[in-house]
Amino acid sequence: MKTRILGNSGLAVSAIGYGCMGLEAVYGPATNREAVAIIRAAVDRGVTLFDTAEAYGPFTNETLVGEALSPVRDRVVIATKFGFGINPDGTRYGVDSRPEHIRRGVDAMLTRLKIATIDLLYQHRVDPKVPIEDVAGTVRQLIEQGKVKHFGLSEASAATIRRAHAVQPVTAVQSEYSLWTRDVERNGVLATCEELGIGFVPWGPLGAGFLTGKIDATTKFDANDFRNAAPRFAADARAVNLALVDLLKRIAEQKHVTPAQIALAWLLAQKSWIVPIPGTTKLHRLEENLGAVNVTLTADDLRDIENAVSRIPIQGARLPEAVLRYTDG
Repeated sequence: MKTRILGNSGLAVSAIGYGCMGLEAVYGPATNREAVAIIRAAVDRGVTLFDTAEAYGPFTNETLVGEALSPVRDRVVIATKFGFGINPDGTRYGVDSRPEHIRRGVDAMLTRLKIATIDLLYQHRVDPKVPIEDVAGTVRQLIEQGKVKHFGLSEASAATIRRAHAVQPVTAVQSEYSLWTRDVERNGVLATCEELGIGFVPWGPLGAGFLTGKIDATTKFDANDFRNAAPRFAADARAVNLALVDLLKRIAEQKHVTPAQIALAWLLAQKSWIVPIPGTTKLHRLEENLGAVNVTLTADDLRDIENAVSRIPIQGARLPEAVLRYTDG
């Protein structure tokens, strides 16, 4: 596995990380015990960046990650997130980044993850009621106390990133980014990360599975699958969006790889400080995803992909409106 540095922070991680959210009941039933095995398989194959959050479950994902990674703690970077309003019983109430809520949440995270220090702590969603300077200052105090090493932001605007970075240097920004979700190219987030020396961690790099080529307009999802509520996954939208998948399949055939590997290789080729975090519950998919680090896309390949993608309209919002309203800016 190749490694990358997240911006100017000096934090070295595997070029492809592992997103743990899908181990919960997001795309169907939770994986439970199988989760430990797939996380450890990722470690065995060189993955060092593991991404979780208190909101996944809530709480249960961090517990799983803690159990899976405790034997190899010295070999991995554990990233987690605060920022949603979650009561101790798991009930939710929007977003909450009040300093006292952050501090209580971090103490609970450390216990669930079985660690003394969180390597990378993200604000999961920006809280409009709490100045980002207060959030960054609170994380700065946690870093000074040794409870956190690095600060990150998720789904934050370019302006918020700048304000936070002025108080506590931001190591990484996490937002959805893939060949069919390219908002960060247009809203200044990627440019701001480059200017300030901040790493970028794309979540959803395979479009919640759509860019793998295994989903079509007739695919039926589990009753608990969040994609049932995502406009981009409505049957009529999928029928239109398959044009992008067809493009990936053609390129993959030429390269003797898979569409998923092309999608991930494209992200890796954008910037040297980009580290995607695909998730999977299957060993063969894990190995397929990690194989993307060995796929080379030339300048001509990237130009051809860009020209082709620019002619393909993507139909449907990337997330349900109830989720999108928490996106900053």
